[in-house]
Amino acid sequence: MTTTIRCDIVSAEEEIFHGEVVMVVATGEMGELGIAPRHAPLITRLKPGKLVLTLANGDKLDMVVSGGILEVQPQVISILADTVKRTEDIDEAAVLAAKAEAERVLAQKDPKMSMEEAEQHLAMSLVQLQALERLRKTLKH
Repeated sequence: MTTTIRCDIVSAEEEIFHGEVVMVVATGEMGELGIAPRHAPLITRLKPGKLVLTLANGDKLDMVVSGGILEVQPQVISILADTVKRTEDIDEAAVLAAKAEAERVLAQKDPKMSMEEAEQHLAMSLVQLQALERLRKTLKH
């Protein structure tokens, strides 16, 4: 029997996931985290990056987060995310356009978007492109 822990992922707009997992991999402030059942209690900020859930049946859900908070308690992993996208829902053309716009703003110091906003958009675009690359590699196998 596989040991599992409940995982709840919510964003400002909706509940993203609620269920049992055997592993959660997320990108924390200090680097990548792997959370399994019986992990020590923890709370950390998430930075833009991947979020991979391994379900009890071995399936993996690959997502990206723009930031948020991850909390580990004895019976549950809670992720409060700014935004979350499942990798298969990412529109590559839109991501490439957002990346190009963020790079343009950063290069020209365009007043219609702050430097901080442009850096956030660029970071999230890069994370989404990395997620699409992981998906492509998975589909090749």
